[in-house]
Amino acid sequence: MADPTTTATVTTTAAAAVPVGAADTATGPKTMDAGKWANKRVYLRLVIYTAGIHVFAGFIMLLFELGNRNR
Repeated sequence: MADPTTTATVTTTAAAAVPVGAADTATGPKTMDAGKWANKRVYLRLVIYTAGIHVFAGFIMLLFELGNRNR
């Protein structure tokens, strides 16, 4: 996959120089994460991380409760 930040050009003739990676669209190359699928992945990751943090916090609270019983 070509790096879109490079400034290398491919010349087929002396009159036409096309930047590498810019042939997909007028504004630049298409990316794998463009569109609504990327947003869905971000929201799914957010839900998973939030649930994981709550489970971890619950485990820490359980440890404090169990440690408090030994007093």
